[in-house]
Amino acid sequence: MHRHEHHRDQTLDELRDALSAGFWDERYGGADRVWSGRPNQRLVEQVADLTPGTALDVACGEGGDAVWLAKQGWRVTAVDVSEVALGKLAAHAEDEGVGDRIKVGFYDALADPRPAGRHTFDLVTVSFLHVPLPDFPAIYRGIARAVAPGGRLLVTAHHPDDVTTGARHDHGPGLMFEPDRVLTTLGADRPDGAWEVEVADTPVREQATPEGPLLVRDTVVRLRRRT
Repeated sequence: MHRHEHHRDQTLDELRDALSAGFWDERYGGADRVWSGRPNQRLVEQVADLTPGTALDVACGEGGDAVWLAKQGWRVTAVDVSEVALGKLAAHAEDEGVGDRIKVGFYDALADPRPAGRHTFDLVTVSFLHVPLPDFPAIYRGIARAVAPGGRLLVTAHHPDDVTTGARHDHGPGLMFEPDRVLTTLGADRPDGAWEVEVADTPVREQATPEGPLLVRDTVVRLRRRT
């Protein structure tokens, strides 16, 4: 069975520590590249029909998404808790010729869940930012506030079905989530709310692993802030 093995669920303090600068600086400092450098498949699918404007990439890591967005014509602000990752992103952007289209900035979701100013960006994207359940509402509302009127919020995450199938370990209760959690947290499930739901889906994709291809399920939510 494909599975990321762990001996026990982590405590709340341990889950929060896994969002810290120290944790991620150590991880990103231990290898030339942690991720592939390619953009997230769901981002590419969901942004393809949008007109480029200003974008905020939250928890950007080494910047595969940010660099791809910049190549499509977006003016990107990319934020992360790891200065090591941000340094790698800046170097990657220069190598790809889009350094002038990307700004980088520090973002600590637990210290301040608001990564940017209010109603600022045409697109705010956050991919695979899994936070402890008690912290989820403040962090995702803080991220959503950066979306400008008429702009989009794109959330991509691992779906809890992957725990049932053995594809992933949950690490702690509620760390993975379905689209409904995003909709409920932001009030997008209300017809008179601030958001229009454009996508709330749980598509399956193939993920390469050392043991061979593995089918995994994603949570994908795209919301448009009503004007």
